[in-house]
Amino acid sequence: MRSLNERIDAMYRRDRLSAWTFVAVLWVVILFVLFMVWQVTPDPAIRLVLAVAAGAVLLFNTASIGAMVKHYREDKEFIYGLDIRHLDAARELRAEASKQSAQEA
Repeated sequence: MRSLNERIDAMYRRDRLSAWTFVAVLWVVILFVLFMVWQVTPDPAIRLVLAVAAGAVLLFNTASIGAMVKHYREDKEFIYGLDIRHLDAARELRAEASKQSAQEA
């Protein structure tokens, strides 16, 4: 079995990749929706409101995901170590229950 630090790093990398993938998809979706709505919105004032709102959503969501990833990096030993210990304990309980049910059968 891999060491605890290797498992923590693997979980952190997977979460970081998922978070930034979500941000990239969010940017594509918001910009696509803005482009499609832009074509049917004749009023320049409404277009400005739409552009500012889309920019705010993208800015704040990107910043919050960045802050989350930074926090995870700073506390990854605690966050992921706790998860791994719980996953290992659950795996042991399932193994014991499986072994016990095999003995009863």
